[in-house]
Amino acid sequence: MTIKIEEVERTKHFSFSNSPTEKGYVEFTKRITGSPFSKALDRLKAGDWARLKMPYGAFTFEGEYKKVAFLSGGIGITPIRSIIKFVVNKKIPVDMMLLYGNNTEADIIFKDDFDNIQGANDNFRVKYTLTGLDSDNGKWSGRRGYIDAGMIKEEIPDYKERVFYICGPPVMVTTLIDMVKNGLGVPEDKIKTENFTGY
Repeated sequence: MTIKIEEVERTKHFSFSNSPTEKGYVEFTKRITGSPFSKALDRLKAGDWARLKMPYGAFTFEGEYKKVAFLSGGIGITPIRSIIKFVVNKKIPVDMMLLYGNNTEADIIFKDDFDNIQGANDNFRVKYTLTGLDSDNGKWSGRRGYIDAGMIKEEIPDYKERVFYICGPPVMVTTLIDMVKNGLGVPEDKIKTENFTGY
């Protein structure tokens, strides 16, 4: 997406967070930070100038695998949300498991969406994990810690039967690729990745 910051065009890459099945609009989701681009984006109003280029990348899924596992952190969830909504709305019979890490519970994006999908769909399961130390004053009763091999084995015991989709900050993605490939023995052709940089 390209917007103008003090009349100078600036571009950042975004992933769609809505599914092609959600008609009539295109949705991107961004965490607002202190960067000049983020501040300018936050100030945009309906009717302001912006430009979109054609989509790039190959982090897509149209039902070609029967079992998938999504590993994500923070804002890296946006293309995964798009994929999950597509599969659910198209009623594609795919077994999906999502492990989603965030610092605090307030940071979990699309939590209501994922909880509702899980409640209405036997083929989708989500497990959240928090990495912030006591950031919730002890109110969180779910998983804690970074996604690691032990967590994957516990939450996705049939991981060897799945294709992995990994998206998040570059360091997280690199770490998870190594863990899934070398630590868990998942073949490289069963690992799909996307990095979220510059946020």
